[in-house]
Amino acid sequence: MNVTTSFTKNKIVHLLPEGKISCSAPSNIALVKYWGKYPVQQPANPSISFTLDQSKTITTLYFKEKEIPNDNFEFELLFEGIAKPEFLPKLESFFSKIEPFFEFLKQYHFKIETRNTFPHSSGIASSASSMSALAYCLTTLEAQICEIGDQDYILKKTSFIARLGSGSACRSINGPMMVWGTHEGIKESTNLYAVPFPFTIHDHFKNYQDTILLVDKGKKEVSSTVGHQLMHEHPYAESRFKQAYQNITRITEILTSGNKDAFIHLVESEALTLHAMMMTSMPYFILMKANTLLIIQKIWEYRKNTGSSVCFTLDAGANVHVLYPENEQKVIKKFIESELVAYCENGNYICDKIGFGIELL
Repeated sequence: MNVTTSFTKNKIVHLLPEGKISCSAPSNIALVKYWGKYPVQQPANPSISFTLDQSKTITTLYFKEKEIPNDNFEFELLFEGIAKPEFLPKLESFFSKIEPFFEFLKQYHFKIETRNTFPHSSGIASSASSMSALAYCLTTLEAQICEIGDQDYILKKTSFIARLGSGSACRSINGPMMVWGTHEGIKESTNLYAVPFPFTIHDHFKNYQDTILLVDKGKKEVSSTVGHQLMHEHPYAESRFKQAYQNITRITEILTSGNKDAFIHLVESEALTLHAMMMTSMPYFILMKANTLLIIQKIWEYRKNTGSSVCFTLDAGANVHVLYPENEQKVIKKFIESELVAYCENGNYICDKIGFGIELL
């Protein structure tokens, strides 16, 4: 796919003098992980994720035509009602990356108000939901002033633009499952944006639940950006990329056939492999906490004793995503409350489930 011909600047039909656009965008949790990337924000291996429902960012983009035209980006940012100057350099970098694809960015002064329904920078992919929300506000504004009515194009461009701010953000656009990265078994898959999983998901995996145990709500000691960079010289990088590619093939078969045992083994293996890459990079680092491991052991013990289909996955952080079918919701909730909440920071956890992507508010 040629980026320059697919997502070029669209011609402005009528410039709105001012207004606002609000949307919500969910986080997502990868089942097959992406870890390592190439310029510009392209994945070293394909990944597949569940789109979440409750863990999301809510963003309002206020825009007003500049009184005095200039060649600068003009924006201000409020995160949960508070000015966050430390976020501005990343936002400036993002606007610079996406400027070739929008005609209007330097014609407006923007005010961005944003908030999360979950803790920021704690391994719940806050950058995924925040960048996809902002991207959708911008592509929606473009659709209005350029009179674009093709919703499929708008969503693909949103995923493409979100990717330039945060790689995993491109997977938060649709649901219930998204694939990002070129794979011969996934039609239309590309490194440039995410596409919906194109096959019928077995009933076993519909309406899946995800309870996120907040082991550590603080900011991660090593950012995902740094972690991705460490894959460039990683001794096991090429083997890992090959493994992830093969696991996309395997999980496609699993999701369509309904093999719950195979799902458990692949998803948990992927989670531990992600953290193994962190522990074997140079410099090495560990994002899991002691309570992360205790929760994992409790889940294994419970599954062995009950025959449950509960399993876990991890993102780039200490928190544990407990995944289970909807028909086990009552018993797993009791298990979580009696056995796992004690390992959460201040007993905090989030009850989530599969969702269906971004929406205008």
